[in-house]
Amino acid sequence: MTLWTYDWVPPGPRGFVRDLRLRWAAEEAGLAHEVRTVPFEDRETNHLERQPFGQVPFLSDGDISIFESGACLLHLADKSEVLMPRDTVAAAQTRQWVVAALNSIEMVSVPWWFLAVSGDEDNALTGWLDVRLQQLETVLSERDWLAADRFTVADLIMADVLRVPRVRAHGERPATEAYVARITDRPAFHKAHAAQIAHFAAADAKRA
Repeated sequence: MTLWTYDWVPPGPRGFVRDLRLRWAAEEAGLAHEVRTVPFEDRETNHLERQPFGQVPFLSDGDISIFESGACLLHLADKSEVLMPRDTVAAAQTRQWVVAALNSIEMVSVPWWFLAVSGDEDNALTGWLDVRLQQLETVLSERDWLAADRFTVADLIMADVLRVPRVRAHGERPATEAYVARITDRPAFHKAHAAQIAHFAAADAKRA
């Protein structure tokens, strides 16, 4: 199984490029994998046959090729009970929260973040983001995990969406902060994060 990412990115996004989600899931589940790369330069045109939007990550697993981090995570989760419960009710709950992380939270937080780092901190999306994050805070104040009464791939993706520094620091949400801190303190996250940082740091030497 091969996880694909860029050969290099600038220092700013390191530790947040979304191949981290796949690395983390593979580490949690003990899934053998290798990491290969596509060029960062001309990234919007150089690998469209494998990712029609020129993004990363994407995944190759035998005859299967998948793009979009959420789809890749669900593919990995199907391989491991660590990530996806086999009980049908718990599995359905896990899938719904994976989609919620991407559709209900990240769909708002990413454009808000883009406007904020562009200098418009209190932009038109702030109210929408505040509502979504407060709704999630209510959920997390009542439970330790999103599904199945234990860690699943839903917690992995939700914590990764929420850990973006500007989003994480936006407002006072103690239950959410405790949740993100707990999930990202898992050994598999630390290993995957360090591997991504090392991957891009090694590329610096090649470009020097």
